[in-house]
Amino acid sequence: MASAASAVAQTSADTAAQHPCFFITQWQGWSAPTPDQILIKVNNRDIYRVDLSAGSSMLQAPGVHLVNRVQGGSDSVCTALDLQLEVSDGHGFREPLIARTITRLTPDEVAAIPPKYRP
Repeated sequence: MASAASAVAQTSADTAAQHPCFFITQWQGWSAPTPDQILIKVNNRDIYRVDLSAGSSMLQAPGVHLVNRVQGGSDSVCTALDLQLEVSDGHGFREPLIARTITRLTPDEVAAIPPKYRP
């Protein structure tokens, strides 16, 4: 029975390490290597990959902005549901984006990102 409890505790720790929360104010940059994926830089050390349910070619256009609307008074991001994303051209056109998953990348995954796509 002790090994089952240990396995559950390890799974919870792995999940927490893979999906730790961060505050919107810690978000320091972004890039879009593909139309259905966004990379977010947090605290100058962590990079999160956001997979979108439907991408947008607008994400790779020059001069666009990524906007996240804070919902419900909380400015923390713990799951994809906490992201209310839109891409904006800065001239009034906005396209909503639906985040499907958010994953903190490992150091090896970050190292594999080509420099032109690093946020």
